[in-house]
Amino acid sequence: MKEDETFCCKRFDVKKWDKKKVTWKNKLFVKDTVLAFFHIPLNFGSVVKSNMKKLKDANAIPKDSMILSDEKSMFYSNLYITTKKAIPKAKDVRVSGTFLTKVFEGPYKNIGKWIKEMEEYVKLEKKELKQMYFYYPYCPKCAKKYGNNYIVIFAEI
Repeated sequence: MKEDETFCCKRFDVKKWDKKKVTWKNKLFVKDTVLAFFHIPLNFGSVVKSNMKKLKDANAIPKDSMILSDEKSMFYSNLYITTKKAIPKAKDVRVSGTFLTKVFEGPYKNIGKWIKEMEEYVKLEKKELKQMYFYYPYCPKCAKKYGNNYIVIFAEI
């Protein structure tokens, strides 16, 4: 498919993220919270838009922008949005650690199955899972346009 200006998300490269080991040292993110009802996000779009505006206004959007979610509870999750620098009126956090990654594709209803697969993958690698982060490389509109709905699970080890 030919990319055009109607796509807000860059084409996702599965090979870059599938079954990789990633180490971050003080990787800078803007952190915010999304309200949810039984893991269904209620204000995801508005939280992302608000934070992306802050990043844009501060000229802090990195080339390879990424939004991670930690799904801490059935009623909220923390979002981590990569940033080039600390910005005013935002909570900045630094993430350090080593992560195993795996790419999955399909509807979000499969998330429970994918989490179990990721747990098994970590065990096969003889590592201990600390926590998971979820990276959705496409917004819903771009997922539909590209014809793929990817998720990358980052398993901190």
